Amino acid sequence: MKKINLYQISIGVCFAVISLAISSCTKDFLDAKPNTNIIVPATLSDFQELLDDNGILNRTSSLPQLSCDEYYFINEAAYQAGQPTEQNAYVWNKDLFGGQVARPDWNSPYASVFYANSVISGLNGLKVSPTDQAEYNNVLGQAYFIRAFNFFDLVKNFAPPYDDATASTNLGIPLKLSPNVNQLVQRANVQQSYAQIISDLSTACRLLSPSLPNQNLNRASKPSAYALFARLYISMRKYPQAELYADSSLALYNTLIDYNTVSQTAKTPFNLTNAETLLSALYAGGYNVPIYNSPDNISIYTTLLGFYLPNDLRRSIFFNTISGLVKAKRGYSAGPNTFSGLATDEVYLIKAECAARRQDNQTALQYLNALLVNRFTTGSYVPYTTTNTANVLAVVLQERRKELVWRAGLRWDDLRRLNKEGANITLTRVLNGVTYTLPPNSVLYTFPIPDDEIALSGIQQNPR
Repeated sequence: MKKINLYQISIGVCFAVISLAISSCTKDFLDAKPNTNIIVPATLSDFQELLDDNGILNRTSSLPQLSCDEYYFINEAAYQAGQPTEQNAYVWNKDLFGGQVARPDWNSPYASVFYANSVISGLNGLKVSPTDQAEYNNVLGQAYFIRAFNFFDLVKNFAPPYDDATASTNLGIPLKLSPNVNQLVQRANVQQSYAQIISDLSTACRLLSPSLPNQNLNRASKPSAYALFARLYISMRKYPQAELYADSSLALYNTLIDYNTVSQTAKTPFNLTNAETLLSALYAGGYNVPIYNSPDNISIYTTLLGFYLPNDLRRSIFFNTISGLVKAKRGYSAGPNTFSGLATDEVYLIKAECAARRQDNQTALQYLNALLVNRFTTGSYVPYTTTNTANVLAVVLQERRKELVWRAGLRWDDLRRLNKEGANITLTRVLNGVTYTLPPNSVLYTFPIPDDEIALSGIQQNPR
């Protein structure tokens, strides 16, 4: 069957998914006639193929990585070689995009939402035989998962951190729930945004297959949906719910990789279908970061590197040194774009953190040790115990930073939530003798919506 792409299916879709400002399309553009090659999805396999379009789907914002404290430009020349968005994100400039338009950080997630909405709408009108019901449920569940995954990526970047006290008044994101290209949607509040994500994920969990699709890890399953729920709730600082879903995910799939079996010298240590990946997703392209694709004048922070102990295999598997500068190797994406999907190691750490927060230190260390024994040279790991660990939560959070480095924007989201709890973490950059700082709970932890989107749709901008 010819590959199906939604840009072939709906008139005006290309503009729709880029701007979400459908009402501003010109009449001539919307009146354009389809060509004779348009293929309309009519079967479950057609809809599945739409959801397998990895050129569009499973792409997330790079802004959290650009803004985070895991790398640095070594001099002014390196900084000046970057794009305006890279430069502005690095020093937390209020004018983040610097005149750049059509930013993938906003557009790519909404393109995925459009695909999800088109599949949900199309499946609702599809007649299914009893023998196809399980496949129908799984495809529909994937669509709801994709919408939830991308709404979450948008809300944790373009809306303030979740807080029960302000969620009903803070602005969230436009919740586009229909593939209708003429529908203009204003921003919901944060409470409504998270409620929609929770609703979509709940539907996905009910419909998805319990088995991990090992050869198609771009597709969601129950283990990955539960893992996303755990990530969502820990971001919201709702730790009992996060632990519940971490348990649910690990009950279905809990495999860890023994890093003693992973090459310490290869540029690409992991393959795309490695045993810990629950869902494969990547940062949207367009920037020079990640580090292994970067010029020689960008490096990993030495403070971060100092956290790894001598027998910790992650130091050599995650990083290498080139001309005196430390670079990140390719991670679980096994390619040039940074991994932003879901994996079992993150779920172990969520479980450990949540247990520590309810002061069940024994359980917290049980899950932490289960992870770390697979990260150290065989026979060298000394387990944490309740007698040799003074502050279990602090240890878990540091291990979380070491394990999930350069992945999924998780460090940025952790800074947002931990500072809400009083961590008082201030980020600092020094560039050409000038010191730049990002104080805790700054409004700059919420990225501005691209100016072209504001101009086209009229939605309200974030404060800067």
